[in-house]
Amino acid sequence: MHILLTGGTGLIGRALCRHWQAGGHRLSVWSRSPQQVATLCGPQVRGIGELHELDGEPLDAVVNLAGAPIADRPWTRARRELLWDSRVRLTERLIHWLARREQRPSLLLSGSAVGWYGNGGDRELTEDCPPAAEDFASRLCGAWEDAARQAEALGMRVALLRTGLVLARDGGLLSRLLPLFRLGLGGRQGSGRQWMPWIHLDDQVALIDHLLQRPQASGPYNACAPEPVRNAEFVRALGRCLHRPAFLAVPAVALRLGLGELSGLLLGGQRALPARLLADGFDFRFSDPEAALADLLSARPAPANS
Repeated sequence: MHILLTGGTGLIGRALCRHWQAGGHRLSVWSRSPQQVATLCGPQVRGIGELHELDGEPLDAVVNLAGAPIADRPWTRARRELLWDSRVRLTERLIHWLARREQRPSLLLSGSAVGWYGNGGDRELTEDCPPAAEDFASRLCGAWEDAARQAEALGMRVALLRTGLVLARDGGLLSRLLPLFRLGLGGRQGSGRQWMPWIHLDDQVALIDHLLQRPQASGPYNACAPEPVRNAEFVRALGRCLHRPAFLAVPAVALRLGLGELSGLLLGGQRALPARLLADGFDFRFSDPEAALADLLSARPAPANS
């Protein structure tokens, strides 16, 4: 199978490349730095700087995960523009290119996030629930999904990944939390009662492959573990795994003053449940957050590209 990835040099993309290379698939990664793709994703992965480099080559699937990090810095006007451009406009460019191809892949599997729902409070959120609130992150995810759905008019199957917080050994949320927690300076954010939909990277890769292989899979999927936890419970579990206290707290007012609207990602949350994946028979390896953290913080080395 020939798979085109956007965002292939990111945390999830690199893990997918390792998984699919082992399965014998042919991989192309659309990247702003195509010369770095082989180093980051594996020597057999082709980097392309422009989509027209694949004109005339058959494609079986497109996995669209590109997007600038959303929680790295406050949402200034320039940052909002970058977040929109790297998700919505990039997807629109991808759809425009697909529309011009004579041969089109059968599947577009496109990124989104549980932020699509907005701050859901204590409400359980399955894929058939409407947004619970509207903020910038919700509008961004909504426009991102709308752009991807345009591929349906081209006769393609479209699956949408509403991903939670991805837990991994070498990036993502843990890479930002571990330095503080190892110093004994970790703790909850705000009240700690906000829900944290999370997923182990291994399960994220497995469910993407699951959706790739199932020709009937389409529409939105909550890509998060079956047991969301509150922020306070998560930080206690992380503290136990590290044998460190986790009693400090960052007051909500300090987050709002320092981060502006971005603080809503930390102080709000989604009690998102992967109802469609469970109904489809997908088996999560990690449903308990403490077991997932223990696995990721164990002494085994992180996988290397080969």
